[in-house]
Amino acid sequence: MASEESTKSIIAALSANLAIAIAKFVAWLLSSSSSMLAEAIHSVADTGNQLVLLIGRRRSKRKADTEHPFGYGGERFVSAFLVAIILFSAGGLFALYEAYEKFHDPHGITGPWWWVPLAVIVFAIIAEGLSLRTAIKQSARARGRRGLLSFVRSTKNPELPVVLLEDTAALLGLTFALLGVGLTILTGDGRFDAAGTAAIGVLLVVIAVILAVETRSLLLGESASKAHVQAIRGAVANADTELVHLRTMHVGPEELLIALKIVVAPDATGAQIADHIDRLEKDIRAAVPLRSLIYIEPDIKRRALPADPESAGLQSPEQPGPTPGQPGTA
Repeated sequence: MASEESTKSIIAALSANLAIAIAKFVAWLLSSSSSMLAEAIHSVADTGNQLVLLIGRRRSKRKADTEHPFGYGGERFVSAFLVAIILFSAGGLFALYEAYEKFHDPHGITGPWWWVPLAVIVFAIIAEGLSLRTAIKQSARARGRRGLLSFVRSTKNPELPVVLLEDTAALLGLTFALLGVGLTILTGDGRFDAAGTAAIGVLLVVIAVILAVETRSLLLGESASKAHVQAIRGAVANADTELVHLRTMHVGPEELLIALKIVVAPDATGAQIADHIDRLEKDIRAAVPLRSLIYIEPDIKRRALPADPESAGLQSPEQPGPTPGQPGTA
């Protein structure tokens, strides 16, 4: 369901941005407004971003192979990071450059087509608003009770936050363009148009940095959500098994790597341990509805067990066992 919701949001955003980009370029050609040019490039960048996300989703569906034994789910994280780069360079930096040029050569918006930029901006606001509404609606199931900001920061699905942030930035950017173009038409002072362009550039740079920071965390390998970690611990506890430590990492939005060490009875046979691990793995898969790679290491309790770093939100190396000749603790 999450995958279908992401795809619908991407396609809706792609369709809106493509139509808006064409309209903005027409408005720029008729008015020479720098705000309209910056917004047109912004929409082109957003259209390219949606294509990058769709390509990433398709590439992520490739099956695991010897070179990538954990699969290609991380392609979606890479695509989202590329989106941040495109938004920063093609969107933000270009708008700032265009604002710089306009400040040095300000000119008003005159002629019979002065109304076209305003009409295009109103059209774009309506289209972007519909796209944002679709993204919010499609993300509702994944968000639950979380707010949009919390969802962007905590979700492992990179596409929905990208679309949400892009559409939000588009609406804010259109507001800046409306103010810049409107004041330029009223006063004849092109510096208002340049100021609107500069505001669009700063906005896009900020959004790009936010996306880059959040996606970088996913690329580095984030642990499972707190709810999933608790579900795994619950499955272990229900199996009357003592947990030594637990490690989790998302290798894709819907792919989870789970590694845990458990305590087994000193007199348990190999067959008994294997059966217990098989049952525990089945229980974990039932508790966590993701495609999971599960590795379970059995151990015998020879001493006081170290605290589990993941339960405390820490990552520390595993404590070494007793050295040869050193008595253990029963």
